[in-house]
Amino acid sequence: MTFISRRRLLLGGGAVALGMLQQTNGRAALPGPVPPRPVLLQRALSALDRHGATIKQRDVIGIVDFSQASRTPRFHIVDVMSGRSQSLLVAHGRGSDPDHSGWVERFSNSPGSAASSAGAYLVGSGYSGKHGRSQRLIGLDPENSNAEKRAIVIHAASYVSDDIVRTTGKLGRSQGCFAVAQTAIMEVLGQLGPGRMIYAAKI
Repeated sequence: MTFISRRRLLLGGGAVALGMLQQTNGRAALPGPVPPRPVLLQRALSALDRHGATIKQRDVIGIVDFSQASRTPRFHIVDVMSGRSQSLLVAHGRGSDPDHSGWVERFSNSPGSAASSAGAYLVGSGYSGKHGRSQRLIGLDPENSNAEKRAIVIHAASYVSDDIVRTTGKLGRSQGCFAVAQTAIMEVLGQLGPGRMIYAAKI
């Protein structure tokens, strides 16, 4: 759990030091948890205000920083009032990273692209599918308006874990969904339930 002061959350702040990957005996050391970058927080809060008529639950938001590598805990769950946040691993779509470098190279809103999309999402209803407990997402911006048509959801995946980062230095890739660790899915769904917002960007 990381604490971000209310002033910093609302007004921005200094630069955030990012955890860097180190090699130890051929295995990658895990990057340390970091809070969301101030510029991304500002963008997310602006999106929260812009979509205020649609997003009814405004106490907790999710922020995905696609400017960071997949090995970094870049899915930030932020308590808007207290400023507290926690950061988790999340995979991006294979269409956004065709060479499997671990970095998002591009976004796409096109069906069949298997890419991640930027923008604000409304968290929809939950369901149980082939990945277990999952949560539907509704795209609120032009760049992710096809999220429902593309079946972009939050789900757990075996290719997202600390062990995979230690072994390969990066996560596996999804079909465009926000895939999190199997050990984290219930916590994510519990905090980012229906009516809340997830904001994804590469800045």
